[in-house]
This record gives sequence, structure tokens and C-alpha cells, in this order.
Amino acid sequence: MKPYQHGNFRITLGILLILLGVPAIIGQTIPPATRVNIDPTSHRGAEFFYNLDYDKSIREFEIALKEHPDDPFAVNHLLTSVLFKELYRIGALDSELYSGDSFLTKKQFAPTDPKVTARVKELIERASQLEEARLKANPNDVDALYARGVTRGLRSTWTALAEKAWFAALRSAVGARHDHERVLELDPKYVDAKTIVGVHNYVMASLPWAVKVTASVAGLSGSKQKGLDYLRDAAAHAPESGMDARITLALFLRREQKYPECLAVVEGMLRDYPHNFLVSAEHAHLLNAAGHGKEAVAAYQQVLELYRKNWYPVSRPEQAAFGLGESARGQHQFDLALSGYNMVSTFKNVDPELLQRANLGAGEMLDLLNRRDEAVQRYRALVASDAPSNLSDVAKRNIKTPYRGQ
Repeated sequence: MKPYQHGNFRITLGILLILLGVPAIIGQTIPPATRVNIDPTSHRGAEFFYNLDYDKSIREFEIALKEHPDDPFAVNHLLTSVLFKELYRIGALDSELYSGDSFLTKKQFAPTDPKVTARVKELIERASQLEEARLKANPNDVDALYARGVTRGLRSTWTALAEKAWFAALRSAVGARHDHERVLELDPKYVDAKTIVGVHNYVMASLPWAVKVTASVAGLSGSKQKGLDYLRDAAAHAPESGMDARITLALFLRREQKYPECLAVVEGMLRDYPHNFLVSAEHAHLLNAAGHGKEAVAAYQQVLELYRKNWYPVSRPEQAAFGLGESARGQHQFDLALSGYNMVSTFKNVDPELLQRANLGAGEMLDLLNRRDEAVQRYRALVASDAPSNLSDVAKRNIKTPYRGQ
């Protein structure tokens, strides 16, 4: 049985922090590009999903699943929306967390909702049963293999980000890679499968030498170039996983400091999904990282203005406010930087560590503006909090000696 006809959809920003500390995005996708009769319900669900309108996306995919109850792809679509809505809620999808490896030492994200956890596990089990039944009947069923790789990738993403069970996540991620490598062996034109395989190639090639040797004993290897080439191919041609490949490609290009290509990828996503807060914020983050400070300041200001106009279905404006502080600081616009840092505390449910970083930044801007008494108050409040030692140590140093810039 062929999967039901659906539009461009696949999972996304499943930033998997596995493979012994190197971030990876485990993408899901769907079958080949020769489809003509697009399922309009699933197409709408995909549009809502990539604009982060999770509730509407879930509604559309629930309808699609009722129409196709025995199709694992329909289950995976709904699973994706449910899973990523929760990951967004707990604060696990900010790309800034994954530009380095600090996420490995970060405290657990906000607790997951037990009801959502139960639903995620139920949908994973349902998809797995459907996939295994089809593979039992035909071990070379490429659609079933592909769907199983998607489900394993989603399980890996959830296990890593929601549960921080790294080795359990690794097992699922490796299973996803093997499934999609088998898909490409059976059908080299099944370009959607290149997303996961590309991710794993890049990640495995990025491991420290000692870890890489250990991984090779287990039969795992990789190539950065092959990984990026696979992702470029999927980003340009995959009917289902194209958006996911673009997201992953952008993250890896940023880590490689290939800023011009990365900006082109992110700007394309921004044109296609202008209501996606994460993409809008990433565009501003990237401009700042690439050394385009003035443009970054303007981009953060635009994101905050659009937030005030309710442009984004869901958003974390405190991230844009902090980014405004950082980018304005780099441009020596200290009053504007102070305003950005202070703005962070005006929003609800701000991550405590982000708030502490904003307070430290505000204190340093106050020092640069010769408002020493106010600066010391900020530093002392930070030391009295449960701030990480690296922030607290800086605050203590700034109490002794006024901050004068670096």
C-alpha cells in the first residue's frame, strides 16, 4: 500500500544532541516526488507546522489520520506536530543553544506535560506497529523503511531533548540512519532519505578523533563533505524533507562559519515561512554572528515589532530582546543594548539562565555608561541568585573592578 497523498511536510528542527556531544538534526520526510494528487488537509497541516502554528497543524493532521488510520506516514505527521509543539514549549528549540556544545551542561528544560509524553509514546508505538507489519510482509518496502526511519528519528529527538537519555537516543538515531541508507540502496532517487543520512555523515565526521575511532569499531563513519552535499541535494530537491534539510544545513553551515551560504539558506526559509519566529530570530542571530552588526540590530528590532503586532503564532520575544542587547553592544550603542537587556525581564516564562545573562549584560552596559551604583546592584543581585558559576564569577570580578569592555 502506498502512503496517502500529501503535501510538502516532514519534521524539523529536531536538533538531536546525541552522538556523544555533537548536535544533529534528525529529519523525517516522506516518499518520492512523483506524487500528483496532493492531500489538501496534510498540505495545510504542513503550512501551519512550518509557521509554528502548532494547534492548527495538529488539527489538520488529526483529520488526515482519521481518513488514513492505517498509514504510518499519517501517524508520523501528527506525531511530529505534537512532539515539536511540546519541545517548543519547554524551550528546547532555540538554535542559539546548539551553535556550540553548551547545551550538554545546561540544566534540564522545563518539565514535559505527562499527557503529552503519553501521547508521544502512544503515537510512536502506533507508527512502529504499522511499519513492522508492512516490513514483515515485504522487507524491501522502501516506503515502510523510510517511515520507520522517520519514527526512529522522532523517538531519538524526543529521548534526547525531552528526556536527555543520550545513549537511548543514539540507538534510535543509528537505526534511523540505517533505515534510510537502505532506502537509498533500494531507490537512489528517494532523495528525501538523504536528510538523515546527510546529518549522520556530517556529525560522525565532526566527532573528536578518539570518539571517531570508537564509533568506527561499531561500524559508524562519516564525511563532512558528503553530509553537506546530501543536505544540499535534499534542500533543493526533496519533496518532503526539503525544509528540514534547509534547517539542518543552515545549522551546520553556521558551525562551519560558511556565513554567505548560510544566510542565503535562512533568507529563503524566511521568505517561505514568514510567520516562523524561530527562523526570523535565527536570521538575526546569523547576521550578528556573520559580523553584520548594524543589520542584526535592525533585524532584532523588526522581530520585536512584529511580535507586538501578533505576527507570530508562537514566539519567545525574550530571545530577540537579548539578541538586540548583544548586537547593539557590538555596535557600541550602549543605551540601546541596555534597553534590550532590560526588556528580557518584561516577558513571561523567561529561562532563568537567559535572564541572568541579560542582567549581567545590563550591569556591564551601566558600567560603560558610568552608572556605577546601578551596575553594582545588578552584579550583587546576580551573585545572590543561583546563576551558573561562570556568570557569577564575572559578576564578582565586575564588583571589584568596573567593566570597561573587552
